[in-house]
Amino acid sequence: MPVRVVDTPTPSSQPSPGQDANAGQPSPPTCSLLSPGRCFDGTQNVSSLQKDEAWKVNVRIHGYDPEQGYLCGTMEALNVPLADTPVVTFWEGEVVDAKNYTFFTGKWEASPEDDIRHWSKFPSFTPLLSQIETDGGKSLDLSNYPHIFMRWKEQYFVNVGVDCGLTIAGFYYVCFSCSDGSISGFYYDPNSSPFQKLELRCTNEKNNGFTFSSYELA
Repeated sequence: MPVRVVDTPTPSSQPSPGQDANAGQPSPPTCSLLSPGRCFDGTQNVSSLQKDEAWKVNVRIHGYDPEQGYLCGTMEALNVPLADTPVVTFWEGEVVDAKNYTFFTGKWEASPEDDIRHWSKFPSFTPLLSQIETDGGKSLDLSNYPHIFMRWKEQYFVNVGVDCGLTIAGFYYVCFSCSDGSISGFYYDPNSSPFQKLELRCTNEKNNGFTFSSYELA
């Protein structure tokens, strides 16, 4: 979800590849609750030291290719104070599978320390930590793990301009539950409030009434 722009200098970074070439590891499990057309709703906490605030959020999955570790979708924020209309963004995701992507981001100004700090917010990550500290998680078999870990990066605004006063510079660390389709996430952007929490539940329907089809995706 877009967040308010903070007028602070953007620190320089030296991105490194986020992909891993180890093709011997299986992909994460496919899950019927993580499939094109599936919808989720919930909130994102965007509170700051000055104000407690949460935005209502709707998410729809538009594409998912587990073999490539790729998915994409749209995110709609319904009660953004600075906007006259719900704000819709298009995002692309990386599925952590130890084949296409690892737990280390390697870009978007996220250091390995940032990665571990954010992933560790998810209780389901704890059993994996020791192996990740040993070899970066390259030997992990996540094919039958009950959670799918992802990064979601918003690419562009769908229905508002870039001068809307919001930013999509950051990205989300995401944990998806294969048992009930619930999603937890934390937004990372060095220039935004830290650990903005995203909480979504699956509506158990392929279309729960959101009208994303009225927007044309480039």
